[in-house]
Amino acid sequence: MKQEYVLDGLDCSNCAQKIENGVKGIKGIDGCAVNFAASTLTVSADGKEEQWVTDKVEKKVKSIDPHVTVRQKHKKKSADDGYRKRMINMLIRMAAAVILGAAAYFVHSGTVEFLLFFVAYLIIGGDIVIRAVKNISRGQVFDEHFLMALATIGAFLIQQYPEGVAVMLFYQIGELFQGAAVSRSRKSISALMDIRPDYANVKTENGIELVSPEDVQIGDIIVVNPGESIPLDGKVIQGSAMVDTSALTGESVPRKAAEGQEVMSGFINQNGVLHIEVTKGYQESAVSKILDLVQNASSRKARTENFITKFAKYYTPAVVIIAVLLAFVPPLMISGAALSDWVYRALIFLVISCPCALVVSIPLGFFGGIGAASKAGVLVKGSNYLEALNQVKYAVFDKTGTLTKGSFEVTEIKPAEGFTKDRLLEAAAYAELHSQHPIAESVRKAYGKMLSSDAIESYEEISGHGIIAKVNGTAILAGNKKLMEREQIEGVLDENAGTIVHVAVDQRYAGAIVIADEVKEDAAQAMADLKSLGIKQTVMLTGDAKQTGEAVGKQLGIDDVYAELLPQDKVARVEALEAKLLPNEKLIFVGDGINDTPVLARADIGAAMGGLGSDAAVEAADVVLMTDQPSKVAEAIRIAKRTRRIVWQNISFALGVKAIFLILGAFGIATMWEAVFSDVGVTLLAVANAMRVMRIKNE
Repeated sequence: MKQEYVLDGLDCSNCAQKIENGVKGIKGIDGCAVNFAASTLTVSADGKEEQWVTDKVEKKVKSIDPHVTVRQKHKKKSADDGYRKRMINMLIRMAAAVILGAAAYFVHSGTVEFLLFFVAYLIIGGDIVIRAVKNISRGQVFDEHFLMALATIGAFLIQQYPEGVAVMLFYQIGELFQGAAVSRSRKSISALMDIRPDYANVKTENGIELVSPEDVQIGDIIVVNPGESIPLDGKVIQGSAMVDTSALTGESVPRKAAEGQEVMSGFINQNGVLHIEVTKGYQESAVSKILDLVQNASSRKARTENFITKFAKYYTPAVVIIAVLLAFVPPLMISGAALSDWVYRALIFLVISCPCALVVSIPLGFFGGIGAASKAGVLVKGSNYLEALNQVKYAVFDKTGTLTKGSFEVTEIKPAEGFTKDRLLEAAAYAELHSQHPIAESVRKAYGKMLSSDAIESYEEISGHGIIAKVNGTAILAGNKKLMEREQIEGVLDENAGTIVHVAVDQRYAGAIVIADEVKEDAAQAMADLKSLGIKQTVMLTGDAKQTGEAVGKQLGIDDVYAELLPQDKVARVEALEAKLLPNEKLIFVGDGINDTPVLARADIGAAMGGLGSDAAVEAADVVLMTDQPSKVAEAIRIAKRTRRIVWQNISFALGVKAIFLILGAFGIATMWEAVFSDVGVTLLAVANAMRVMRIKNE
């Protein structure tokens, strides 16, 4: 059993890690994962009741962080989540601490001065000290609460009372602003994905009923009025309207939805009334899949994120050890060195060492990149794939449905001697009667007459070759040249233009049907964009004839074309290309059909067409292109490069500032005030910088 919860009030990445470890330790819980960027907690517990799990999780989270409240994912957030109350309470505490501290500053009686500063300290920092003690009792020593408690208590011990209170005061102010910054960035990200439908207008015998989308069944008829969001995937059976698809595809231009056309959940009806027959349940709908993909993407961490987590784990204890050495070694080694002076320097060192800027801003940066990609109509299934997109040097594409529209039309019928055009087309149409391939549909459409399935006595589809069928006692072959060669058919026409369906009747060659597939409008631009982004080689793999593939490749400016490939040949070709990659290079494969699934799974990064592509391809892919536009591959790489640039800006900035202040603190130049800025100020600036990832721009 798997349950998902929302952790309202979670604005500390260290707390997120503690909650994850704490819930994992509950007896009966099999697994737990906290997604800090999305504020979600996923728990698996086989054989346990839902309420038991919820009670245990709530109790554990409350013991770790009382400010965080646990809410089941399907339940709406309450209007009063306690945030406003906590903020007012904190402001009152701050004001009281400032008043008492100011009073103590002007009192010159040693005991009264100490008492006033001590009370001010307890008001503003008592909860931090209590949390530090609780964490130490659980074996969690090196966190920001421990560092602040140690530094400020140390300041009191060396009689630096004003600075002890001031550090805690500014730390709390920083925490308040940091929480607000994290919350704001989360809201910006969530707003991109705020496409979850609230209701569906279901048509019943008694009229229209408002129903939760989860309760609508496949086959139900829903009515979507102007201004409403389409709640579920389906087919329009009545009416027509312009629909805004930007929430799913990133495309600002509305598209027309008319009778017989497929529409996806998340589209917004701009005018007209649409009656839609539901073809997918809520869990399988586009909206549900997008929300699931984006919200779970942060669980697949990038190498940079993993590095920062490990770095923080070892960095903080190392700094504490250095601080202890800094406090006690110089007074023993240097004559005349005052212990209080070096302890003060060590305390500054501790305040500066807190790694919040890194552990908060880095996950937010990657989550922002995933959100920005989603806004552009590109779903990236994890920050590890977003980071990997930076290293793509080889871009490999399927042809039909990926670089071309997949909307085939018969352009020429060439009967062999002894056959008419009608006889040739009829034989091909019967052979293709049960095939779902776009080429088969174009042949049946060109024939245009009724086809009786009763006439078909036997039917066999041979992968990568074509079809062998027996119709009213006549043996018909329909497929490519390889099928004709395999069946030893003589007199096959040598055609170069378009996709060719060769037909044989009773072992006699009957002729060829030429079918053309239109290239997508942005395909050529996609290849040019990829080259400008530093892609070394573009490749096209197709099962079509060599001449057809090479014609399309030349038209689009593709470097290499491999034609007449079976699905297993595509995998072999991708493996051969991957063998040429340098250690830090990646290969991306872009496809759309079921036959592309093995290649999508095998490539370093698999990108599937999400609009028209098969469900199997979307499941196997690491990146999903919702608009079916090949140019979105370049867009995804562009966003990935921007995300990495901002993430490394944060890493360099945070470590650079901390290094400077650590040195200044060690030499006694920096005071506690600078230490607080280097901790809180850097964190706020890093979080603000991470939010820049959300802004999409062409660079």
